[in-house]
Amino acid sequence: MRRTRILTAVLALAAGLLAGTPPVVAAGNASEVPLAADTYTWKNARIDGGGFVPGIVFNRKEKNLAYARTDIGGAYRWQESSKTWTPLLDSVGWDDWGHTGVVGLASDPVDPDKVYAAVGTYTNSWDPKNGAVMRSSDRGASWQKTVLPFKLGGNMPGRGMGERLAVDPNRNSVLYLGAPSGKGLWRSTDSGVSWSQVTAFPNPGTYQQDPGDTSGYASDNQGVVWVTFDESTGTAGTATRSIYVGVADLQNSVYRSTDGGASWSRLAGQPTGYLAHKGVLDAVNGYLYLTYSDKGGPYDGGKGQVWRYATSTGTWTNISPVAEADTSYGFSGLTVDRQKPRTVMATAYSAWWPDTQIFRSTDSGATWTKAWDYTSYPDRANRFTLDVSSSPWLTWSANPSPPEQSPKLGWMTESLEIDPFNSNRMMYGTGATLYGTENLTNWDSGGKFTIKPMVQGLEETAVNDLASPPSGAPLLSALGDVGGFRHTDLTKVPPMMFTQPNFTTTTSLDFAETDPNTVVRVGNLDSGPHVAFSTDNGANWFAGTDPSGVSGGGTVAASSDGSRFVWSPDGTGVRYTTGFGTSWSASSGIPAGAIVESDRVDTKTFYGFKSGKFYVSTDGGATFTASAATGLPSGDSVRFKALPGVKGDVWLAGGAADGAYGLWHSTDSGATWTKLSNVDQADTVGFGKAAPGASYQTLYTSAKIGGVRGIFRSTDKGASWTRINDDAHQWGWTGAAITGDPRVYGRVYVSTNGRGVIYGDTSDTGGGGPTDPTDPPPTGACAVTYKITNQWSGGFQADVQLTNTGSSAWTGWTLAWTFPNAQTVTQTWNAETTQSASTVTAKNVGWNANVAAGSSVSFGFTGTWSGTNGKPTAFRTGDRNCTVS
Repeated sequence: MRRTRILTAVLALAAGLLAGTPPVVAAGNASEVPLAADTYTWKNARIDGGGFVPGIVFNRKEKNLAYARTDIGGAYRWQESSKTWTPLLDSVGWDDWGHTGVVGLASDPVDPDKVYAAVGTYTNSWDPKNGAVMRSSDRGASWQKTVLPFKLGGNMPGRGMGERLAVDPNRNSVLYLGAPSGKGLWRSTDSGVSWSQVTAFPNPGTYQQDPGDTSGYASDNQGVVWVTFDESTGTAGTATRSIYVGVADLQNSVYRSTDGGASWSRLAGQPTGYLAHKGVLDAVNGYLYLTYSDKGGPYDGGKGQVWRYATSTGTWTNISPVAEADTSYGFSGLTVDRQKPRTVMATAYSAWWPDTQIFRSTDSGATWTKAWDYTSYPDRANRFTLDVSSSPWLTWSANPSPPEQSPKLGWMTESLEIDPFNSNRMMYGTGATLYGTENLTNWDSGGKFTIKPMVQGLEETAVNDLASPPSGAPLLSALGDVGGFRHTDLTKVPPMMFTQPNFTTTTSLDFAETDPNTVVRVGNLDSGPHVAFSTDNGANWFAGTDPSGVSGGGTVAASSDGSRFVWSPDGTGVRYTTGFGTSWSASSGIPAGAIVESDRVDTKTFYGFKSGKFYVSTDGGATFTASAATGLPSGDSVRFKALPGVKGDVWLAGGAADGAYGLWHSTDSGATWTKLSNVDQADTVGFGKAAPGASYQTLYTSAKIGGVRGIFRSTDKGASWTRINDDAHQWGWTGAAITGDPRVYGRVYVSTNGRGVIYGDTSDTGGGGPTDPTDPPPTGACAVTYKITNQWSGGFQADVQLTNTGSSAWTGWTLAWTFPNAQTVTQTWNAETTQSASTVTAKNVGWNANVAAGSSVSFGFTGTWSGTNGKPTAFRTGDRNCTVS
């Protein structure tokens, strides 16, 4: 499930996009470029999940305080009021992109305001930076960082083991960190500010997934993998005496200190031949529980066991839920119910078929029950009901034969936690989402417990390409692992990813500029076609036919009218076709592996780029001719696009720090190019609706301008630039794709490598700047439609439509109402809200301030309710009451 994350990073690094040395500023006056101020609102195009959640951490002192870590998409904090997750590492910038991978997370059990994250994505050369420990005293709202003298691997093999980072529950200034790559065990005694190696710790680990892997990825020593404290062996203010540590060593996997970390010894009598993925201690009954696998995970694992260690007697007991001979998987996920500590749960994390398995014991592991079991093979009886109506794509549009079911209970289930304050709530992570239940104890009474995605706000997809057609859906995306989506509403989860075929990763997509119903995508698939077409704007798809030799998606381009396509797949040379890819012919004059795009006006003109050369075809892709232009980037770290509506108008971004790097513009189909002197570096380029009064479309880029890395916008053909993001919204690496929206001025869609599709809306209405907050609210007539679109226990979602029924346009609006039953707004989109007691005031955001007479504006929100959720009966805008329907 996460393999494509590895490939994304490898390809990006191979292209020189993620240089490890400080970039060289391009010639010109870039450092003197003024950076205009602008205010943007940033959100995710909702997918809800999409990636591996290897760690969930509940604070054991404060109720409802929980965190989740992801392998490449940062860390999140749970918001109980809205049942959503808040991202915490969006401030990680371009140069430190690797610090979006989180390999360990710890919530301070003494001071709940403090939280720590061990960050770094790869331990090999793919990530040029060392790892770090980030510390926060405001629950992740802001961070300080200590860089370590070694790398960490949030996306490395073994990342589901843990937690590698732990806070002493008795003396919370003491933290321990288990390091990979043979770096051993590390300790901080000043709340994570400084770190030193615990030289007395005897074993830095020995296990490698594949010692022969020359990339350093699978051959890395997985190291020290978890730390847990026996809080009963200390008192408040003094360091805990007994500390247990897990090591990636098949023969010596568990060590203990009984003198506060001064000395260490291997636990006698422990199982061998396995790695201890987790070690969870029940101090009430004196048991250390351990889940074992013969492999490091998160994909592999063929055998496993579960053991219980009595801390007072040293007695080991094999409490495996099933006999080893009956397993084809390893165990990893492990939790103890702190309200009922004899209750233990574990997961079969590497059970791929027919499903993962979750085990539960209420007698300290003496006996177990399963989340599902066979009645008469292949029929199954489930103790759970799995409701994915909030994320329906989790079915993968599959209709498998028994005993497999759709949706699945999960896979890669290495994180599993029972809420320490609520025996009924349990969460667990999978390779695609985070599931949870709030009636878990139904398991014990013979009833069914309900599992639902508990993932809203946690967005963890790697984005390869983006498109915003001039009609139809506003957003089409090409994603790693989950393929891609057609968003008709950015605030709602699409019902399904692209299917028929369902690529594991979509690498490129395009639409016909003058016929946006025609869409093409290419991608990776273990077996099957690598190209697909749609004639209804991406709603439905059918497979094309691969030419011989194709091994991966590569890039693809559609002609402006959709009558022909050019494809540059992996494994073979560039090809072209008329119609929908039933047969392909070889293109001449262009090298294999070239990036291809189409002119957005001339239906027979296509473009290509490879190794510093720009190529042009004027016969529908049959033959290409190399441009004589020089000075373009010499490598292949390039993205380029042709401007809609203007023949031969092409923009090219890319390069590397050791050569040409920046943004180029051609108005003659690439025959000649002008490099923009006011852009230091650029990695993507895209177009959106022109600003009011402007004749040229708005440009967007992920770039370095004026010495500052960010997301930039130009409304004057690149003569001047506005940085539209800020230091709190950087999202690591944003170099894969960017596009504006052709229908909404100022809206931009930004790719990330693990935080999904980010979109921004501007407060700048174009030319005139943001709406003046002192402007009077509209006083014309109005009408309101208020709909509750979803409701659940304690929560609801509502959509509001406000119509200007007067005779003059509004240049800004507010809408006020009073809830009849003390409901509370928790999250709003397409408006800004304030609430005083039961009265709510909604105000426009910048891009929807102007409402023409007879036009409408819509916004929505989620809220909480108790007892009754009655609808407001009166709405006012300015000094007028609105008609309510």
